[in-house]
Amino acid sequence: MSTTTGASARVASPHRTYSRWASLAVLCAGTLMTILDGNIVTVAMPAIQSDLGFSGPGLAWVVNAYLIPFGGLLLLAGRLGDLVGRKRMFAAGLAVFTAASVLCGVATGQGVLVAARAVQGVGGAMASAVVLGMLVALFPEPREQARAIAVFSAVGAAGGALGTFLGGALTQVLGWHWIFLINLPIGVAALIAAVRVVAPEDGAGLGRGADYPGAALVTGALMLTVYVIVGAGDRGPTATLLSAVLAAALFVAFALRQARAARPLLRLRLFRSRLVTGANAVQILMIGTMYGFQFIGALYLQRVLGYSELATGTAFLPAPVAIGVLMLGLSARTIGRFGAYRVLIAGLVLITAGMALLSRAPADGSYLPDVLPPLLLLAAGFAAAMPALTGLAMSGAREEDAGAASGLFNTTQVVGGSLGLAALSTLAASRTEGLLRRGAGLLPATADGYRLAFMVATGFALAALVLAAGVLRRRT
Repeated sequence: MSTTTGASARVASPHRTYSRWASLAVLCAGTLMTILDGNIVTVAMPAIQSDLGFSGPGLAWVVNAYLIPFGGLLLLAGRLGDLVGRKRMFAAGLAVFTAASVLCGVATGQGVLVAARAVQGVGGAMASAVVLGMLVALFPEPREQARAIAVFSAVGAAGGALGTFLGGALTQVLGWHWIFLINLPIGVAALIAAVRVVAPEDGAGLGRGADYPGAALVTGALMLTVYVIVGAGDRGPTATLLSAVLAAALFVAFALRQARAARPLLRLRLFRSRLVTGANAVQILMIGTMYGFQFIGALYLQRVLGYSELATGTAFLPAPVAIGVLMLGLSARTIGRFGAYRVLIAGLVLITAGMALLSRAPADGSYLPDVLPPLLLLAAGFAAAMPALTGLAMSGAREEDAGAASGLFNTTQVVGGSLGLAALSTLAASRTEGLLRRGAGLLPATADGYRLAFMVATGFALAALVLAAGVLRRRT
């Protein structure tokens, strides 16, 4: 595909002109659908448990069944997108995700819902893995690329926060089935638009090869890693340790395979780039922090301050509004003026400050003095940091590795979120249980557990800041 100069269009044939900005809107719509689905389920979990009779541990698999294939298949989907064409992979992922959403919405039993969630995870990985590679190819000019990444990041970040609100609203008004069925009109519209608006592209061809033994190793390793992270609290330490050791062994086998394979799935030269490696490491810590804010913060509002599901979702609404305004109005312009590195550092400082404030939230707190100020600091920090970090990560990859780099970046996002959620929720529960055993009241013990989680999340954010400052500064 060739880019027209001075115009926002891409020409795929002499007979048809494709708008780059319309293509960006389609990519954002598809991404919004998958991100919403990752968060919208959380608020509806009690209703799902009551309706389908899930046990406590069994209910977790409504989330885990989605996360495991999603996190495990991103790298493979990114590489296959390079081979068969990223548009084909994106459209196929939308179709699979939408069909699976309908199955989730009509599910009347536990097994059907969990299986359909797993298929959703496959479709989500197919669609998400290639989006950043497509975006970078659509907007090669640095200033336009920064603007496009800001729009894309705003949609993703706002979608994550909006999912909490929509989950509460749809569940309360229409029932939990509609948190999945809402994907049908969105998915169909996005799929039709993708076919008509996004310019076709030829991949390298399956004959160029993916390293399928390597794909099996890394997919197994990633799936097992996510399984260890999200299910650590349900198993004993021995089983968790053995699973972690097996995951590490699979990663080592994958690295050895990639070093020797004629056509590797993930070229190890990607990790020679300080920007690619450093940005992905920073993202794990930063996303772990933000998941702590989103999930533990929602629990604080409900279990300590006594908010309903809908009230909790409404309390989070200032975050997507602030993120959208700042990303769309300021991020690209600010990155163009000060550079991605400086904007990233400023964003991480705000995130660290916001989490530090949240770690002081008392048992008798209230929304305006104790929740809203850190909420806005975190939103502003994420609005600055995420587009800058995305641009740095993708700028370190060659064009032919864009799909793999996109898949890697999305993978570390899923792993970072899962790790943060598992670690922080486990710490909060352990602290609360310990205080209850010593005779503390339920409300102060619960609040103290959440404060501990927020303090550890502050440590994650501070570590991300130190790592970014030391690794991601461009050398001149």
